[in-house]
Amino acid sequence: MIGQCVRRDPTTVAGVVIVGLLALLVLFPNWLAPASPTDMVVRDRLSPPTLQHPFGTDQFGRDLYSRVVHGARISLLAGAVTVALAALIGTTLGGIAGYAGGRVEMLLMRLTDLFLAFPFLIIALAIAAVLGRSITNAVLGLALVWWAQYARLIRGQVLSLKERPYIEAARVVGATDHRILVRHILPGTVSPLLVKSSLDVGQAVLATASMSFLGLGAAPPSPEWGALITDARHYLQDAWWYITFPGLAMIVAVLGFNLLGDAIRDLLDPRIQVV
Repeated sequence: MIGQCVRRDPTTVAGVVIVGLLALLVLFPNWLAPASPTDMVVRDRLSPPTLQHPFGTDQFGRDLYSRVVHGARISLLAGAVTVALAALIGTTLGGIAGYAGGRVEMLLMRLTDLFLAFPFLIIALAIAAVLGRSITNAVLGLALVWWAQYARLIRGQVLSLKERPYIEAARVVGATDHRILVRHILPGTVSPLLVKSSLDVGQAVLATASMSFLGLGAAPPSPEWGALITDARHYLQDAWWYITFPGLAMIVAVLGFNLLGDAIRDLLDPRIQVV
């Protein structure tokens, strides 16, 4: 059965394997990288990859492999929390807009259009700058912008679902608007929501790394991947490994979540169109 699955769609298996390995990094960083990511050994500073230090060391002699592994928890959780918050806000506002209609819909959709009219990273940077530098504020800044995509997606789904016969039947038997929306309509939006969320996690990891690179995300000595790349840019000529391995980690993470998202989309409904 496994062999048939691999032959039928190897990219799906690749996505599941990559995300599974990333989950292990998040759950068991101390087991996978027992060396401390903060211990400094000055005599080993900027050492190339060796058996003792598979990814080399940084400018303070810290083991880069341990820093990349421990940074996975920060980077991946930041991406996942960003998407979760954005999906929660967007689903709530999009569901209300689609079901209520009228002026409520117009107001919420104009607000959504306002957020979609500008590059999301610029607005997120402005929010993070006001809140102050930290990975938490970077996540909040991104989530407070990213929700607009989910609001538009969910609104469209609600508009198509609220005229279904079973919704009319629920109204006839006296179900309240809140019950109809929460119990009958929103569950029907789970498939496209799950697909978009799985595709967005990788993009959110990149976005949080970008915030750190621009000085509004994780601060030193955090091993978050964006912070590692920020430090590594000063040693491009002398220590190629410093920027290579954190960069590869991000590439693999984005690839894994994209493959997983495509697989979930094909599994749930190949006709789903994600905005």
